[in-house]
Amino acid sequence: MGANKSKKSENSIPYNSYKIATLGSHSAIQILYGAKQEGFSTIAICEKGREKPYKSFEVADEIMMVNSFRDTIKLQDKLLRENAILIPHGTFFEAFKLEELEKIKVNYFGNKSILKWEADRMKQREWLKRAGLILPKIYKKPEDIDGPVIVKFYGALGGKGFFLARTAEEFHRKIKARKTKGEIRAYIIQEYIIGAPIYIHYFYSPLTNELEVMSFDKRYESNVDSIGRIAAKDQLDLGLETSYNITGNVPIVVRESLLPEIFRMGEAVVKASRTLNGDNKGLYGPFSLETVVTPDLKFYVFEISARIVAGTNLYMEGSPYTMPRYNEPMSTGRRIAREIKNAITRNRLREILN
Repeated sequence: MGANKSKKSENSIPYNSYKIATLGSHSAIQILYGAKQEGFSTIAICEKGREKPYKSFEVADEIMMVNSFRDTIKLQDKLLRENAILIPHGTFFEAFKLEELEKIKVNYFGNKSILKWEADRMKQREWLKRAGLILPKIYKKPEDIDGPVIVKFYGALGGKGFFLARTAEEFHRKIKARKTKGEIRAYIIQEYIIGAPIYIHYFYSPLTNELEVMSFDKRYESNVDSIGRIAAKDQLDLGLETSYNITGNVPIVVRESLLPEIFRMGEAVVKASRTLNGDNKGLYGPFSLETVVTPDLKFYVFEISARIVAGTNLYMEGSPYTMPRYNEPMSTGRRIAREIKNAITRNRLREILN
């Protein structure tokens, strides 16, 4: 009885009666622009003083102001009245604790039960291992370090604080400096793989049961990308230390012979995700694998982001991989909006919302 009422309710509301909402940060311009391309009204939730881009680029039909993104929780009743659908991105996971995100009552695009597997780097490894992917080694303690490692902190902070080390002594020296600055968070010590970094942007549709490869990028990081322009002797003389704070993204077109393996990895990740929580729902919508490709063309997978990533902002008008499929501009943001529109018109919206 309840299910029938739900279906009736969805059928009685045309897709353009829903509004697409997101936090004004990260990939909001792309998300809101893509939603407008698909005929939705849009809402940007902005911290005071940070609303200018969304006004200037004219992607938000309405701007809701908050002192802090955390105050979004106070807007829930208003967002419910607006029939809003929240689209998550990296800033959501910086602003809210997982338990807070799980309790948000507003319609949310994506499977919230996947979030705990993304947030914990060791759970991520378990997921990626279930998918049969090749992973870098993890060192349980600094004294086990026997080669170059990268120390990565938990959270969606764009590589902030990451550092390299080659010995336990170097690790302790650098971690102590971060503790002094109050920058320390939970971290892992990961084998540093030499190769070409490639971030793969996927989209999986539960409506069609099909995986799409959307685009690729690599990160433009400060100061590691500028250090490469300085001679090794000068680096040593200046006492420079690498930093991996992301400042932007650079587009990539991959070698075409790599595409079959890229599809295989994405499909394996989606399949494995259905075993994580026992509900068989798994991962859907946009996601990204952070990889490094070695000289023998082997993919090492470091991380998974189970939502839209900022590297997709490069492709607001589509990529070399979406154009053959859609023959029209199709960003990841627009692909999200189209999935929602298709779900509404097919009376399957509940399958893609939490």
